[in-house]
This record gives sequence, C-alpha cells and structure tokens, in this order.
Amino acid sequence: MTDQATAMSTIFTEFYFFLCIVLMFFIHMGFCMYEVGVARTKNVQHTLLKNAMAIPTIGICFYLFGMWIYIALQAWPVGSPEVSFATGFEPWSQTLAPNLADRISGVFVGAFMLFGMTAGSIVSGAIIERSKTIGFLIIAVYVGAVAWVVPAAWAWAGNGWMTQYLGYHDQYCSAILHSVSGFAALAVLLNLGPRIGKFGPDGEPREIPAHNPWMVTIGLFMIYVGFFGFYAACHIPIVNIAGEGQPEYWTATNIYGFPITLSGVTLNFLLSLLAGMMTAYMVSGGNAFWTFSGGLTGLISASSGNDLYHPVMAASLAIVGTVMAYYLHNWVEKTFKLDDAVGAVAVHGYCGVFGGIAAGFLLWGYPAINPSAGTLVALSEGAGWFGTNADGMPVITPIGNTIGTLVFALGFGFLPTYIIAKILKGFGMLRVDPKVELTGLDGDSKASTYPGLSGAEAAFEALQRKEAKA
Repeated sequence: MTDQATAMSTIFTEFYFFLCIVLMFFIHMGFCMYEVGVARTKNVQHTLLKNAMAIPTIGICFYLFGMWIYIALQAWPVGSPEVSFATGFEPWSQTLAPNLADRISGVFVGAFMLFGMTAGSIVSGAIIERSKTIGFLIIAVYVGAVAWVVPAAWAWAGNGWMTQYLGYHDQYCSAILHSVSGFAALAVLLNLGPRIGKFGPDGEPREIPAHNPWMVTIGLFMIYVGFFGFYAACHIPIVNIAGEGQPEYWTATNIYGFPITLSGVTLNFLLSLLAGMMTAYMVSGGNAFWTFSGGLTGLISASSGNDLYHPVMAASLAIVGTVMAYYLHNWVEKTFKLDDAVGAVAVHGYCGVFGGIAAGFLLWGYPAINPSAGTLVALSEGAGWFGTNADGMPVITPIGNTIGTLVFALGFGFLPTYIIAKILKGFGMLRVDPKVELTGLDGDSKASTYPGLSGAEAAFEALQRKEAKA
C-alpha cells in the first residue's frame, strides 16, 4: 500500500474487526457461566463442555463451508438462478492465507465465525440437563453454519436479493440470527420434552433452582460486554461513500452501506439494554433471572433498526418487547409444557421476530441500500418490489420485513431444526436415559465438581425421584 490514506483505512479496518472478535468472545464466556450457573450441581461439567464444544465445532464448519454459503448465495435464487462456486472463500483459497494484498478477509471470516458460535449457543442453553452432546452438536452445526447464514446472504448484504427486492433491513440481526436460533431452540424442545419433575401432577410448572445465581449474573453481564463487539462487527468502520466525481466523504456505515454514526448506535444500544432491564425488573416483580435477561430482550427487540432509530424509539421497542417476552414465555410454558431452561425461545425467538417486523414499520421509506458505498451493490434490475425512492432505490417496508422475518424464523429456524431433532430422537441421539438424568449427566465426575447438593437442590431431587418412581 503506497498511498498513506488507503493504508491507514485498511489497517484500521483490519484492527477494528480483530478487536470485535476479541470482544465477541465475551459472549461465549458469558454463555458458559450463565448455563453452568442455571444448571444443577450434578450437571455442571456436562453443561460446560456441551456449550464449550460448540465453539470449535461451529468455528471449523464455518471455515469449511459457512463463509462460502454467505458469499455464494447472495443473489440466488431470485437475483440469479445460478450459484457461483468460485467465491474466493473456499478453505484452500489464497484469500484466507497470510496475504499482504488482502488484510480484511481473514478477520471478516473470524467475525462471522463468532456470529455463528453465538447462534448455536443460544440453542444450547434452552436444552440443558437432558440433552446428549452429540445430538446438540449436530444441531449446532446446522444452526451456526447454515441456518442463519443463508438469511444473512439474502438480507444482510447490499448484494443480497432480499435486500434489493424486499428492501429488507435487519442491521444487528434481530431476525436473521436471533429469531432463527430462538425458533430452532423451540423445535428442539418440542422433540426433547421437559426435564423430569419440571411439571407437577396438576401440570403447573415448578422452578428448578439454579445452583449459582452469581454465575448467572456475571455470565449475563459478560454477554452484554460481548454484544458491544457484536454490534461493532456489524459495521463497515470507515469507507468513502461519495459517488463517482464527487468529493471524498469518509464515514462509518451500516452493513448495507448507509452512513451512520457510532455515537448514535452506542446510545441506542445502551437505552435499549437499560430499558429492557428496568422493564423486566418491574413486570417480573424483581425476579433476578428475568431482570438480567431483560437486557437481552431489550437489545434484541430494537436491534433490527438501532442503526437508524431515535433513542426514544429504541427504548420504547425494548419496553414492549420485554413485556411481550416475559408474559408469552410464562403462558407458553404453562399451556404447552415447554421447558426452556434459560428462556431462549422468548428472549431470542419472540423478541427477534418482533424486532424484525417492527423495523419494517418504523423505518418505512428509508433507503435499504447505498450503492455509492464502494464495495457494495450491483443493483438488480427490477429491485424494490414493494417500493422505491426517487432514485429508483429499494426502500424498507412493513411487507418486505414481515415476509423476510417469518421466512427466517420458521423456514430456516423452526422447520428444518424440527426435522433434524425428530431424526436424532428416532436414533436415540437427542435425550439421555431417564436414569442418567436422575443421577446426573456428570456421572462419576460430579463428585469432583461439588461435594454435595444445596438444600433447594436436594429437596427438588427428592421430589424428582419420587415422581419418577410413581
């Protein structure tokens, strides 16, 4: 790089995504602590290893084929009936090797790997204390390296056909990642069934005590920290968006090439998180689990449009989404006997769908893409099925965002995962034997983790065994 300005912007972008990856690892530290804290002492090591092994499993698979899917399928099948198999992101490609001519692709793939690991870990928490590791990892590969990646290819890039034809907008993946993972968790839970003793003889749900509330709390705060990295990795940190023949104009942009400010995004992030926590504290009557989970319900409810919302809009969506998630979770649990150990279906699934659809209404008429953003967009002919602006560019609409969101949550999250889980269940690869569940999934290792049960755990274990015998 002989031009100093180009060199500075390139190296800054490289280092920017590197730091995003470091921050996003806090999400996985948080998930591990959170799930281990929720689990009972007899399942601690199994819960920890199940979650931790999702990281290398999804990461390697994403390197082998996940990033290729993201690049190859952006225009398929609507924008182009053919798939280009030479994307430059095959595992053996020089694009991914140490390469002075390409300083971006490696860290960009790394950031996407962390997104995929997050998607798989969302499913992990919902199914703790009764699922087999092998079954979970198979599901995690689908969710983390395929299920959210195709929606991202279609609707999380300026070249994506849903972005161009539907005007789809989902900046921080409320629907593209969170709704897909949340509804995938729902599909697994329907096949897995509740933990023994979760529901009494009258069908009323019982609270299974978390063995370590401190780990739950610290884990969720670590996830908040990691979410800063998640948000930051969804930006193009510095790019010249000036059109040909115009003076240079350098700025940060969203994933669609539309200029934004990191200042505004930071404020929206904080207000949606804080409004979610405060709302959850109030509606749950001070329940600690829901109070801290409220930070996530708030963020995910507003994430689709937090690049463009006013802070009041971000906070308002966080409030509405959190109230919806809390009451819908409790109603579904009681009505359908769904045992979601960490509320993942509500936090990620329901709030993800809500956020994706809400953005279509609140950002109605905003340009969906910015073709002047240099690396983005060869606009498809006939783009903007549901509306265009004066320049013929597709705009964000309620119809486009609603269609896309439902396709992602149900078509990529729920239905395929339900089929996979059903097959795994048929082969005995989904749920542990009841005797193992009662004894504890840690087996002979549990004595080395904790010497005994807490009073609350011991009482619940006695009740669990009594009902299992009956």
